[in-house]
Amino acid sequence: MTKPLLPLIVEPDELEKHLGAENLLIVDVGPAELYEDAHVPGAVHLDRAKLVSGRKPAVGDMPSDEQLSEVLSSLGITPDTHVVAYDDEGGGWAGRLLWTLDVFGHPHFSLLNGGICSWLTEGHPTSEGNVERPPTRFACSRRYQGYVDKDYILKRLGDPGVAIIDARSPAEYSGRDKRAEKAGHIPGAVNLNWTTAMDQPRKLRLKQEEVLRQMLSDLGVTPDKEVIVYCQTHHRSSHTYIMLKALGYPNVKAYPGSWAEWGNSPETPIE
Repeated sequence: MTKPLLPLIVEPDELEKHLGAENLLIVDVGPAELYEDAHVPGAVHLDRAKLVSGRKPAVGDMPSDEQLSEVLSSLGITPDTHVVAYDDEGGGWAGRLLWTLDVFGHPHFSLLNGGICSWLTEGHPTSEGNVERPPTRFACSRRYQGYVDKDYILKRLGDPGVAIIDARSPAEYSGRDKRAEKAGHIPGAVNLNWTTAMDQPRKLRLKQEEVLRQMLSDLGVTPDKEVIVYCQTHHRSSHTYIMLKALGYPNVKAYPGSWAEWGNSPETPIE
């Protein structure tokens, strides 16, 4: 495997140095209107809706391999491409793209730390309008690394070697905010609201490594465990997934069905 061009979490200064590099693809997963006004030079735009199936109840599950192959090919991705993703919210939708690439075993990708917020406020160059790259033939063959389904979790409830992170708000986690037939959380899951990992004064970057590690340790989420993340549709928890990967957690998985599926399934237990 070739060496990655950039680290998993890349700072704006470092990305600017590599603009125009061979095999670098920058993908803006923010709103189309913001992209057209100002984006990282060379970035292509991806409609975030194409990353999810939209099929009820698991609306956040992945589309078919064929659909995703078409989407990723339209961006100009090849097996050698280093993909840098960003959005306007700190990394939820960008993380969803990177998680998708990880499920397919794509080796090289990065999250722009702070996204377009840090890029713009710190004075980095921008472009307007639309950028298109020649399409490729990127064949998606799902390896399921980083992916689990409802049955996988049901078999592991109560396993002390498994830590489940609910990345939703405290109100959703407790059941006060009901967004499915059932309210609450997966039994044994701990709550880590995805925005808690963001450093607001530092333009939505991830908080410092030692702060994140302590936060996770306090919740009992340690690197020796298999860690499974979820939210409502695996949008917010995609950010949590990338955070854990960046911290070097060796066994991280995500449940894209998330609460939209779990909370609407008659056979699933809740707390």
